[in-house]
Amino acid sequence: MKRLSDLILILLAIPLWLPLFIVCLVLVWISFGRPVFFTQSRSGRSGKVFKILKFRTMKDLRDANGQLLPDEERLTAVGKMLRTLSLDEIPELFNVLAGQMSLVGPRPLPNIYLDRYSAFQRRRLDCLPGITGWAQVNGRNLLDWDQRFEHDVWYVDNQGLALDLKILWMTVVTVLKREGISAEGEATMTEFMGPSVPAPGHQSAPASPDSPDPARKSES
Repeated sequence: MKRLSDLILILLAIPLWLPLFIVCLVLVWISFGRPVFFTQSRSGRSGKVFKILKFRTMKDLRDANGQLLPDEERLTAVGKMLRTLSLDEIPELFNVLAGQMSLVGPRPLPNIYLDRYSAFQRRRLDCLPGITGWAQVNGRNLLDWDQRFEHDVWYVDNQGLALDLKILWMTVVTVLKREGISAEGEATMTEFMGPSVPAPGHQSAPASPDSPDPARKSES
């Protein structure tokens, strides 16, 4: 049902997202040149690696040692606009069509994080990753990593069509309000270095659907 509902919703929404995709494609091409897409290895269900597809929002600027400059120095005005409106995520619809992602689920994180997860955090890999998710509508990048993982695992345990539709609606509201775009003091999101506290037998859970917790490293 989840796969079928993803395909139906994407097809029904073609008149909305396809023109936006074309406009963003042209805008990014004019602003950044080629390539217009950002790709990165991400962990899907059961840790299976796939290439996520997003619009570029940063320039490839490096220091004298060849290291990438901080995100805030590479993020352009066009890139900020795309991120603020979440338009950089539109190409991920093709990941959904390919069966690598779902519309709703834990956000797919860089593959290098796999070895840093605790056993509790690794449970987020028990379902397909999503373009949006429970963490994204309950704080987004304002949440710290532990809070994000708790929301992700809560979704894995409670997923269903009704919850997915609720999250999609809450995502529209969150985007229009432009909430949680960046972590505090960061242009995007801090890098995940591992759980702050070991959590064997972790039992805590994020907020319930009726009382959400108010609380990107490169191109996240």
